[in-house]
Amino acid sequence: MFYCVIDLVVIFMTNKKAKGKRSKTRRKLRSKGKKTVSQLVKTFNEEDRVQIHIESSIHSGMPSAKFQGFAGRVVGKRGAVYEVAVRDGKTPRTLIVHPAHLKNMNVKVAG
Repeated sequence: MFYCVIDLVVIFMTNKKAKGKRSKTRRKLRSKGKKTVSQLVKTFNEEDRVQIHIESSIHSGMPSAKFQGFAGRVVGKRGAVYEVAVRDGKTPRTLIVHPAHLKNMNVKVAG
């Protein structure tokens, strides 16, 4: 009888769907080629506007795939990574993102 109960539990658990950090990201997190050293050590100033552009080959400081394409402002720096303020609907969020996952959006005015 003891073995039957364990078998039922195992059968029930094998049908459970995995929901890890990278689930449902087949098209969001495509590799975009190799990153150069200058792209990995980019610097941003506070109040710079940035876009979150996830580089899937660099796992450190990677935000959730939910925030792919979001725009925000750099709020501060923590070691080698940046704090970025974004809005998730109406809710303000602060993300901790490595510079490899950020693109500068500041517009340079000629003249």
